[in-house]
Amino acid sequence: MIVNRGGALGKDYFVSYLRLIMNARNCSVMDAHEVAMDIFFHGDNTRFGISTFEQFQSAFHELSK
Repeated sequence: MIVNRGGALGKDYFVSYLRLIMNARNCSVMDAHEVAMDIFFHGDNTRFGISTFEQFQSAFHELSK
């Protein structure tokens, strides 16, 4: 996936991204979170800025409900 570093990605983007991982890998939201941290963020919360990571966390919490 190509990501433009010009701006923060939104919560809706990450809701879709996490759902895609869950559907493709037939896994839980917690497993999808771990996959996204490895593949998307490469283990670095600040890789795309704090705002983007906060939106990711918000999406994760929304799906965890």
